[in-house]
Amino acid sequence: MAAGERADARRNKETLLRAAATAFVTSGVDAPVREIAALAGVGVGTIYRHFPTRADLVVAVYRLQVEGCVATGRELLASGEAPFAALVRWVDVFVDFLVTKHGLAEALRSEEAQFQQLHAYFLDSLVPICEELLGNARAAGEARDDVGALALMLAVGNLCIGAGKDTRYDARHMVGVLLNGMRAR
Repeated sequence: MAAGERADARRNKETLLRAAATAFVTSGVDAPVREIAALAGVGVGTIYRHFPTRADLVVAVYRLQVEGCVATGRELLASGEAPFAALVRWVDVFVDFLVTKHGLAEALRSEEAQFQQLHAYFLDSLVPICEELLGNARAAGEARDDVGALALMLAVGNLCIGAGKDTRYDARHMVGVLLNGMRAR
């Protein structure tokens, strides 16, 4: 949110972003703007005033959610929780982020510059916090030292791809198996 924004404009924008995030979970990034407006309790014109294009809205929602993942990581680092337990809790938040992103993967592969920048922002923001959490777990002797943060995040991401597509597949369980394999032996 812009620093110079009026408080009511900032609240409206935050309400729109929360409504869009909710709509994206149920309907994907192609959720109708009228559905988002209804969830936010505003007119469609209000959405377009804040976010002139769908890409602007998608990018704003996911940037806010990436920032939330980073903030959670910072909180876990400061919490004094056992390092591996903090890593596991952060990965759980990361899984929540990933499994609710219907259509984002396709959007990130598009030629639109905003989506390409979003992917870079995703990596530039999340890999360092994951590396810090993973590094703490390694330093405490709780985690293996042969898997880096990016590899862990890619593995988690790949395990989340099937989430919700087949009731016989439980992404959280598989991520748990992966994390169990990350423990120092």
